[in-house]
Amino acid sequence: MTTVALAVTDGMLYFELSLAYEVFGAAPAGVPGPWYDLAVCGPGAVRAGRFRLESDHGLDRLPHADTVIVPGWADVDEDPPADLVDAVRAAHEAGARVASLCTGAFVLAAAGLLDGRRATTHWAHTRALAARYPRVTVDPDVLYVDNGNVLTSAGKAAAMDLCLHLVRLDHGSSITNAVARRLVVPPHRDGGQAQFVTTPAPAPDNHPLAELFPWVIERLDQPLTVEDLARQARMSSRNLGRHFRSVTGTTPLQWLLTQRIRHAQELLETTDDSVDTVAAATGMGTATTLRRHFNRTVGVPPDTYRRTFRSRTRPVRTTAGNTTNAPEP
Repeated sequence: MTTVALAVTDGMLYFELSLAYEVFGAAPAGVPGPWYDLAVCGPGAVRAGRFRLESDHGLDRLPHADTVIVPGWADVDEDPPADLVDAVRAAHEAGARVASLCTGAFVLAAAGLLDGRRATTHWAHTRALAARYPRVTVDPDVLYVDNGNVLTSAGKAAAMDLCLHLVRLDHGSSITNAVARRLVVPPHRDGGQAQFVTTPAPAPDNHPLAELFPWVIERLDQPLTVEDLARQARMSSRNLGRHFRSVTGTTPLQWLLTQRIRHAQELLETTDDSVDTVAAATGMGTATTLRRHFNRTVGVPPDTYRRTFRSRTRPVRTTAGNTTNAPEP
């Protein structure tokens, strides 16, 4: 029987903690052979948000587990407790497979387990992780990263993706599908967390591009060029590029593409327009061009994104502005 230890301490995120407990603590019906032997390991009673949790064992039990799960760490601005970091490091040195959920990656990084490795965490904290631990290659776009004996997941629901991935490695796809059915979640999700990241236009401010941004947003259906943007901003293309780097951290064309993709996401979520129509409305020209850029940026094709993010019953509208209530097909 594979032993799984949940490494807990004060300040853990209860969502990821309970999610892992649900996956590894209860076998789905019809599973042949033993399930996981799950233990909660921590320094006595701990508090996760508003919940109080009694540990089964101390943190010194972690090196005896086959797999150690580190749930999300609530305050990424604080260093995780030294005893937790030491116990996670000892477990890894003893040969345990160590996986972090969401911001639990900060614990793994503090233990040195992510040095020289690719890793991820919740998209809102990827920059902080990369800045604090420069030896870690942080990938902000994926749902999880599997380095063999060290794994990390992105935020919240991506923790479920990683837990199911571990079950798939241990028990195969059919058992994983049974677990997913019991939990009423997909056994596998395509794409990365880029499809969940909100990247709105920068808020108006007292900078040279403050009037340009809303002007561009209103004309995303038009074939705008860098020269068009520079002319509207009353500056040279070189100056425009310098200001874009300063304000947005990227180039004018990349920023423009991001706004087109964001608009395409909105139309896919809220309208029944064809991909061709969405492509025209976002200045992409053709469905082929939209699909190429959308898949590369978001991580999934437009049709997959639409199926994922449209509600079952919603007000359907077209780009012409007409609305009606319709069930999801």
